[in-house]
Amino acid sequence: MNAELRRSAVEFLIVSSLQLGVTPVVKYTALSIFVERFLPSIKNNNRSLRKKHGDNWLLQPLRQCNLQLFALVSVWVSSKIHDTRPLSVQSLKSLGDVAIKEQHYTTRDFLEAEVVLLQVLDFEIGASNVAYVFLEDFLIRLRKLARVGDLVKLKACMDIMDVLYETEETSVLYNSPDFLAAAILVASYVISVPKQEHEFPLLSWVKFVSSFKEEDTLELARTILQHVLKQTTQETCQLWEGKG
Repeated sequence: MNAELRRSAVEFLIVSSLQLGVTPVVKYTALSIFVERFLPSIKNNNRSLRKKHGDNWLLQPLRQCNLQLFALVSVWVSSKIHDTRPLSVQSLKSLGDVAIKEQHYTTRDFLEAEVVLLQVLDFEIGASNVAYVFLEDFLIRLRKLARVGDLVKLKACMDIMDVLYETEETSVLYNSPDFLAAAILVASYVISVPKQEHEFPLLSWVKFVSSFKEEDTLELARTILQHVLKQTTQETCQLWEGKG
């Protein structure tokens, strides 16, 4: 799986989550299932997968359209975990009919893809160790404590999370979701809060509520900001090149 194929599949899941109108926790649990567990499994255990699934047409060959199908199924599984009224398979199929260009998938294909995805994950779909859950908790506690918490924008946090998921090099940061959530909060604070408001001892507070060392959190937040700036600059250049 090349980097562009992977990035395209992740972006498809993010856009699809928006189009389906799911809650943030559903979206980021789906990303956790798809990016942190499913993609590494099919990349690193190809022989094992062939032994388990033979030449299953959804995995062999693994085409872009099949990855898009698994992305939608990840959202579906996440919705079943979090929503009182989960997404219907028909709503997923309707989106797939429009958004997936290379292949037409039936309802039965979605059901088969769900079984394959769960088998690849060995049915381990726990949703408690998701970075968004930790981030939301940090933000709620900060807002209860200090007015500056209202200035830290959840959308800025989510935008950062989306960018980190897009490349394999930064998505590995999700292996430590609570630490990453703390650093994203700090990075979003830098982006969202006006400099004249930078009086709250955020790093000390993060250390108090999480036990993470201030210098470690700051270093990861700096790495995150550098990556976000790099990605934003590249996208801006591509936009202007397209206009030219």
